[in-house]
Amino acid sequence: MFSKEVLELLKQVIISWQVIVVTVGLVLYIFIVNYVARSYHRPLNIKKVSFKPKKAKPAATAATESAEGEDVPITSDSNDDLGLEED
Repeated sequence: MFSKEVLELLKQVIISWQVIVVTVGLVLYIFIVNYVARSYHRPLNIKKVSFKPKKAKPAATAATESAEGEDVPITSDSNDDLGLEED
């Protein structure tokens, strides 16, 4: 089926150091990928967090106390929430 010359050439190719180095490199790469895949586990219990919007407080209760105990009214502006500056 194959001549002696083809079998000799095939033997020399398989025994060459370049083929051996590439084969060892591929085997190591596959072992590393399998090790990482086995060691990675997703969390089993994923808690669902529901985000409920907080109800707005009436203006009378929106005042907070400062460090000296004084009532300081909270003023809210849509530009403050967005970080915009007026020119």
